[in-house]
Amino acid sequence: MKVEARRHNATGMIQIIPVKGIPEVAKGNDVSKSILEGCRISGIRLSSQDILIVTHKIVSKAEGQVLQLNSVVPSAFAKKAGRHIGKDPRQVEVILSEARRLVKMVRGLIIAETRHGFVCANAGVDQSNVKKGSIVLLPKKPDLSARKISEGILKTTGKDLPVVISDTFGRAWREGQIDVAIGIYGLEPFSDYRGKTDQYGYELKATVICIADELASAAELAMNKLDRVPVVVVRGYKFERDKEITARALTRSPARDLFR
Repeated sequence: MKVEARRHNATGMIQIIPVKGIPEVAKGNDVSKSILEGCRISGIRLSSQDILIVTHKIVSKAEGQVLQLNSVVPSAFAKKAGRHIGKDPRQVEVILSEARRLVKMVRGLIIAETRHGFVCANAGVDQSNVKKGSIVLLPKKPDLSARKISEGILKTTGKDLPVVISDTFGRAWREGQIDVAIGIYGLEPFSDYRGKTDQYGYELKATVICIADELASAAELAMNKLDRVPVVVVRGYKFERDKEITARALTRSPARDLFR
């Protein structure tokens, strides 16, 4: 069993520690309390220099963002689209309700822009890690969800931890999926190298690294999809605190999007 993953970088030793033993989350549960219970079971003592990466599934479940497919009545358009791409029209109806813009529909897949501004498969609607016949949606306000988790942990432990809410996204022109940040609180999500010089004296003009996405993706290495580990503690990464910026900053504006 994997206990923790470690890696080195310029900031020193970084630990990626899975929080195991978190009970099944249901509507109305306090996610911060569930995380703390998992930390107790896992023997993890939190530090204010830790970062919590939380998969959106447990947040969505706690916030009631789970639907029963048999309660969904598909529209005529959803039925037609479902036949066209080979997808359950009830799922299509839910995806349409979560999307503010459709990008493409093909072979069982709908690429859509969510109300949050994320462009992703099926508007973030998913059936994995939920009971059969259920379908889970993204949190309505994932940045607020991250803030509530952080504040709940602060209230109970006195530890002020940044929180990143993550989800699995595909990537254009690349096979495979990675986890990215869809909600953030307490963390500057970017590392901006513009204006700095490299080892050969060249000035960097365009390099802005999305730290929030890198942390989410690294955390998935200790989560896995089948191990029932919805939370990871990242320890040892030197981050900048920011309690104002949200995940909206991670979405590229239409004016700067070269592929729309």
